Amino acid sequence: MSIATTETTTTSSESAAELIPSLPDDVASNCLARIPRWYHPTLSIVSNPIRSLLSSPFFFTTRSLLNSTQHCLYLTVRSPENRSTWFTLYHNPKPTARNDDAHLLVPIPPLPLPAGGAAYAVVGPAIYVLGGSINDAPSSNVWVLDCRFHTWRAGPSMSVAREFAAAGVVGGKIYVIGGCVTDSWKRSEYWAEALDPDTGAWEAVPSPIEVRGKWMHASAVIGGRVYALADRGGVVYDPRTRVWEGVEKRLDLGWRGRACVVHGMLYCYDYLGKIRGFDSKNRVWKELKGLEKRLPKFLCGATMANVGEKLLVLWETKAIGNSVEIWGAEIEVKENGDGELWGNIDWSQKLLSVPKHSSIVQCSAVDV
Repeated sequence: MSIATTETTTTSSESAAELIPSLPDDVASNCLARIPRWYHPTLSIVSNPIRSLLSSPFFFTTRSLLNSTQHCLYLTVRSPENRSTWFTLYHNPKPTARNDDAHLLVPIPPLPLPAGGAAYAVVGPAIYVLGGSINDAPSSNVWVLDCRFHTWRAGPSMSVAREFAAAGVVGGKIYVIGGCVTDSWKRSEYWAEALDPDTGAWEAVPSPIEVRGKWMHASAVIGGRVYALADRGGVVYDPRTRVWEGVEKRLDLGWRGRACVVHGMLYCYDYLGKIRGFDSKNRVWKELKGLEKRLPKFLCGATMANVGEKLLVLWETKAIGNSVEIWGAEIEVKENGDGELWGNIDWSQKLLSVPKHSSIVQCSAVDV
């Protein structure tokens, strides 16, 4: 081989390794990091260097530093056979004229060891699955989904086994409350505990005996405090002051189903199937108006999540033959000058058809 041929081959090889020809890789990385996540599957087939970049922690760190992350929804659906399937919601970059393909639920790898009645918490780009029942026995397992790469890893186990616990994140720490029987010193001592994800260490959160309920059916973080609802009443824990107290009666009576907090206000649905928000200042529930003609009444329940300070609602329709449809809607919420809550629907569509008797387990929003 001649010297000229060797030089040409080397130059071609170096060019092929560039992210974007004629641009330094650091500049190219900054450009690529600004591209919305839903374009990444297409972007990954452009070249091997770009595919490698998209699968590197450096790429997602760059996205975060550039404030280019997107709010991504993750959904878990349980089948009639008690199998759990995980999905992420993608915005379709090339929707057709149909009105049901602008947003797509894309399957991702399932939880390695599924458990019923687990608690969920989001820290950074990760979803923590805490405890739950395995073969009818509570578990102390913790699984972590890295939403950047859709990979699972085992996290640090809790000090006690739990099912139907409450969980919330304050100051970067995960607080887990209840979900266990306080029939031993250890279960009493660790009825509530906190995980520092940076160190992987759990520590007990001291709690008075009178607040230690068994099962929790709802939880949320409002104003830096963790709210946990039990079958009768509930508790509030403030990590800053380390003070426990009961949930306000009006809030407790109106809190139904899987709620979420948007702009500091808790939203859920009431017994008439309407969405309401709790005004903590005036201590009243207010109907979210403006949705009557475009959304059904959620008499069978709904699941909610805060996606970029917008209210995302997911629900199951009545069975049609042997299948059930899962629908979703994204709502911009605001309070007018008269203190009324109004919602404007950005989009609403069918997302998925699943077998009859399937149900939504949870949905979580993650910035990636």
